[in-house]
Amino acid sequence: MPEIPDLNIFRNNLAKQLVGQKLARIDLLVTRRLKDEENVFQDALQGQILAGIERVGKELHFSFENQHVLGLHLMLHGSMHWYTGNNENKFTIAELMFGDGTGLAITDWQKAVILTLDPRPVKVPDALIIPPAYLSAALSKSQKPIKTVLTDGKTVGGIGNAYVDEILYEAKISPLSKSDKIPHDRIVRLESAIVTVLNNAEAHIQQNFPDTISEKERDFLQVHRPKQSVTLSGEDILKIEIDKRKTYFTKSQELFD
Repeated sequence: MPEIPDLNIFRNNLAKQLVGQKLARIDLLVTRRLKDEENVFQDALQGQILAGIERVGKELHFSFENQHVLGLHLMLHGSMHWYTGNNENKFTIAELMFGDGTGLAITDWQKAVILTLDPRPVKVPDALIIPPAYLSAALSKSQKPIKTVLTDGKTVGGIGNAYVDEILYEAKISPLSKSDKIPHDRIVRLESAIVTVLNNAEAHIQQNFPDTISEKERDFLQVHRPKQSVTLSGEDILKIEIDKRKTYFTKSQELFD
């Protein structure tokens, strides 16, 4: 699933190509997850100039000059692809064709991608813009594992399974730790780890895949390595499930319970 580092790169590359262009056509080929009919999307968006693209949590929001917004959540396996002429991408969910002949195909073999017209405002802070003292207050109210709290999108936005594992590894906190048992000094370290891990990942993707609009390999990750048994630094990787999420960590991460 694309998370903050991936989506920030996608946003920049999409904006360079599409902002200022008129959306000539939008076709929704799979409609089972739509809250509005296809013609409602078309009436609101076709013929409109794309004014900007922003990342909001794990979504990309395409804002048009008439104030309508197209929200896109790629979910676990969704991806985006450029095309010209006829779209030949398999498992296409939606096609966006712009006035200069640039096509954007949104695909997902699971058909789980969510497209929303005028999505509701997000109520939780983005992981990269957490207000002072917010995380300490939020964690003090929950006895759930810290992995669950950081991943479920109800406390912070934009991060998911892979990067939460990386963040907890950087902060040296066990994913099994009860959120309300983590001491203040370790929460401060956790806040720092969030920014460090996400910014370093984005820099890596930018350096190696500067033009990408689809998720690439993550072999640079330290501990979230499903096909490996050790971290990049040689520590044994422990693998468990927490609330049905595959979780990767090491013995060096302290448990608070």
